[in-house]
Amino acid sequence: MANFFIFSKKKCNFAPNNVNLEAMESIKVHDKWFKPYLTEAQILERVKAVAEQMNEELKDKNPLLLAVLNGAYIFAADLTRYLTIPMEISFVKLASYEGVMSTGKVKEVIGINEDLEGRTVVIVEDIVDTGRSMKRMLESLGTRKPAEIKVCTLLFKPGKLEEDIKIDYCAMEIPNDFILGYGLDYDQQGRQLRDIYVVEDK
Repeated sequence: MANFFIFSKKKCNFAPNNVNLEAMESIKVHDKWFKPYLTEAQILERVKAVAEQMNEELKDKNPLLLAVLNGAYIFAADLTRYLTIPMEISFVKLASYEGVMSTGKVKEVIGINEDLEGRTVVIVEDIVDTGRSMKRMLESLGTRKPAEIKVCTLLFKPGKLEEDIKIDYCAMEIPNDFILGYGLDYDQQGRQLRDIYVVEDK
């Protein structure tokens, strides 16, 4: 079961409403069992709070939201429905390939057709853990001369963070658990689940 604390804008923790998760059923995806972690109502409560913060802070900036596929597509859809400010949205992916001059994998942002110069850009991600992918994305987008880049994530694992990443908008902090649903997958399955589940120790 998730261990949550009281939410504040300084920290993205929150205390969910009293919900009997024990009454909800576990599910099996591939070879693993997952138990209920957060209900759709709890998730949307936090998504709305993030949108309200963005409505206040970005109201005069017409931000361009860049939702990272595949995991953030549901979060991005719900988030934008709560936004009341002028804004634009586009979808990008981080593509991995073998570097020509390197044995390591190189990640590059693909799918950007918009001119970012002078814009307020908000990266919309499903989860930030080590921060390595986010750091690479920030570096790549920075070469396009935006006025500023902000990071918005549904979930954040502070215990796994390895990079110096500033997260401007965060719905929830979670422990280092393997989770599923609401856009997050296990081997491409389970993204369509309305609730978020956590793997069971069996």
